[in-house]
Amino acid sequence: VQLQASGGGLVQPGESLRLSCATSGFSLEYSAIGWFRQVPGKEREGVSCISHYDGATDYSDSVKGRFTISRDIAKNTVYLQMNSLKPEDTAVYYCARKATICSEYGYNYDYWGQGTQVTVSS
Repeated sequence: VQLQASGGGLVQPGESLRLSCATSGFSLEYSAIGWFRQVPGKEREGVSCISHYDGATDYSDSVKGRFTISRDIAKNTVYLQMNSLKPEDTAVYYCARKATICSEYGYNYDYWGQGTQVTVSS
């Protein structure tokens, strides 16, 4: 089982980025994929999640309306489209896998990607 997050970078406030989480070793149809972010010295925060089968999605209040999670089952990839980025979105973003439905709690996830840095700064 592997997850590899990519697509991070340095952008200005108001700009967009799309993160990708390439997965292998399991089926997205039977797994939930969550995006989390962490800033040094702060707790890890759940950002968004997409559940198995029906692809139900969930977002934290801090990103609702700006971020969109989606998946391409054929490509085994989950995306996080981030629009209207703010400096407070700066963090290392991780994708993680758990069985079936989403959870906001990172400890429920059993496999994690390596993280990709997103920096929003003028």
